[in-house]
Amino acid sequence: MGTIVIAGTAVLVLLGFGNHVWWLAAVAVLFLYTQYGRSSTKGGSASSQSSGGSSSGSMPATYQAYRKRRDMQAKWERRYARERPLESRRQQREKSK
Repeated sequence: MGTIVIAGTAVLVLLGFGNHVWWLAAVAVLFLYTQYGRSSTKGGSASSQSSGGSSSGSMPATYQAYRKRRDMQAKWERRYARERPLESRRQQREKSK
């Protein structure tokens, strides 16, 4: 999320050389991100650090949350394989190589 905000801000700054209103928009985006966007990521990173999480991703808060996400992913994969049989066969062949 932070990468998108930074990229969007950079684009707004570049557009601001032609019209200074874009600079105000860039400042507004950064302000809104620092006020509302970062507060949710701080909580997620604090919980993953306290539970010994790695830098590759956040750890699930509970095993039940992990199971729920895993089951949902399996459900979507089964649905994809059912609705797109040719694509799923192609993916299975690529996995076996």
